[in-house]
Amino acid sequence: MAQKAQKTLAASNTSRLNQTLLLTLIAHFLFLLLRALVFRSSFTRRSLLLYLLFSSPQLLIQFYFERLSRPIYDAANGSLKRAGEDLDAKGLTEWMWDVVYWTYGCVVVAAVVGDYGWWLWAVVPAYSVWLAWSTYRGVRGGFTDAAGVPQPGAAASKRQAKLEKRGGQRVAYR
Repeated sequence: MAQKAQKTLAASNTSRLNQTLLLTLIAHFLFLLLRALVFRSSFTRRSLLLYLLFSSPQLLIQFYFERLSRPIYDAANGSLKRAGEDLDAKGLTEWMWDVVYWTYGCVVVAAVVGDYGWWLWAVVPAYSVWLAWSTYRGVRGGFTDAAGVPQPGAAASKRQAKLEKRGGQRVAYR
């Protein structure tokens, strides 16, 4: 049964890595084609450096995925030696997929719009700063609603109110 799970994981990883490679080739080829042939006047050394700088995280992550998750088969009999790591794992792997897909979008926008398309990369750190600030503000301000009005504790039921009025719940000891 474990061998079947390994084979399924290997097939899933191979499919996902091949799809990612195809998308990477299409996005980067589109950028180079549009920048070098169609919008030739705007394809400068600066444009090429920005392309290399902002697409390098995606390329490094893809190389990492290839090394970590590409299944390895025995050359002699074709049996599976290692299925690779799960590419659908939660946490850091999920975040790395977000970086890969966000880079595809930035590359395509930069291919069509020009170097101003790379400003889309600023959305990621800006969102992180906003999220950290809103979390800090929420912790600093205590529990408030959307309008910033402090909320009292949970509303007590009638039974709880009666018990508190009598002096709380008393336990009789023998």
